[in-house]
Amino acid sequence: MDVHGTVAEGFEPVRDAFARNFATLGERGAAVAVHRDGHRVVDLWAGTKDVDGTDPWEHGTAQVVRSATKGVAAAVLLLLHQRGHLDLDAPVGHYWPEFKAQGKERVLVRHVLNHRAGLPVLDHPLTPEQALDPLRGPEAVAAQAPAWEPGTDHGYHALTYGWLLDELVRRVTGQGTGAWLASQIAGPLGLDLWLGLPDAEAGRVGRVGRVEGPEPTGGLRARPKRSVTEAYEDPASLTRRAFAAITPFPDQNDPAYRAAALPATNAIATADGLARFYAALIGDTAGASRLFTQETVRLARAEESAGRDRVLVVGTRFGLGYMLHGSASPFLTPVSFGHPGRGGALGFADPDSGIAFGYVTNGFRKTVTADPRAQGLVRAVRGALGLQT
Repeated sequence: MDVHGTVAEGFEPVRDAFARNFATLGERGAAVAVHRDGHRVVDLWAGTKDVDGTDPWEHGTAQVVRSATKGVAAAVLLLLHQRGHLDLDAPVGHYWPEFKAQGKERVLVRHVLNHRAGLPVLDHPLTPEQALDPLRGPEAVAAQAPAWEPGTDHGYHALTYGWLLDELVRRVTGQGTGAWLASQIAGPLGLDLWLGLPDAEAGRVGRVGRVEGPEPTGGLRARPKRSVTEAYEDPASLTRRAFAAITPFPDQNDPAYRAAALPATNAIATADGLARFYAALIGDTAGASRLFTQETVRLARAEESAGRDRVLVVGTRFGLGYMLHGSASPFLTPVSFGHPGRGGALGFADPDSGIAFGYVTNGFRKTVTADPRAQGLVRAVRGALGLQT
């Protein structure tokens, strides 16, 4: 496999790890980018643009990043808070009165971001067509009763997170999350990152699909008790119901799906676009203003939820909108914050080292987090920096 691109001196192990993903882990097409203190130190790509094709992956090929979308969307709410337009400790119903139904008066804005709202499932799942309608998802979660007392426990809001967040943004700004992201973040910074793909960019996006490879040895797949896979197979479990809030799940290669804006699942990005987004959050994008103040970075990475996740059935850690470093989401150091995408993609920032990381792939695996391809790359970055595991 020919690996294209460049690495700065000292980051050669990342190239080696990237090549191993193709040689031993079933990678078909992928890219990885790493920025450090305003400088791009890794920019690599290889394989095919489409998981089932032969056209080469090119510099600038983009892919659906699935739940890595959540970290991108979280920045919108945090920036609205930073600018004084949104109070994290206000009830959601203050901005969205219809949401108060079914005993949800005490759900706070921060509960949406830290997965404590108690709303990971829908009693009446949406069809793909309904899910792409920007009104139907928020209507469904507004009518839904909580699965537990909001604020008392946490569980991953796999799909409902997007509708909760999007309606808050719409009520506060008059725009959907995708439009606000384009006008306030991606556009000004020139990021190859979209939530709602423009027609003009459609030709850059590869087809995605399932690939097989060796079983992961860490994260959510390696545990002695009930695994997330076993929980997913139980139709009555919160796990199964959370991921089935849209049934069946839309075809991720469908132009209509890619053109819609689902802030939990369907952002599209290049690896460098995802890395530059995280670099901008912590102030390391060369020539651009820092997006997050020090206080907002603290909010993003301060632990809000930790322990056994009622949906993912293992221990997870969340700040406000971001997964935090831990066994379910191994990042670079304990201060890292970011978000994986189910099946492979990963984006995160590490304020202490000045690292911002982006990895995208067209080959989705069964992993929910801790994909072995992404983790091999993270370990290589850690080694290049001389950091302990």
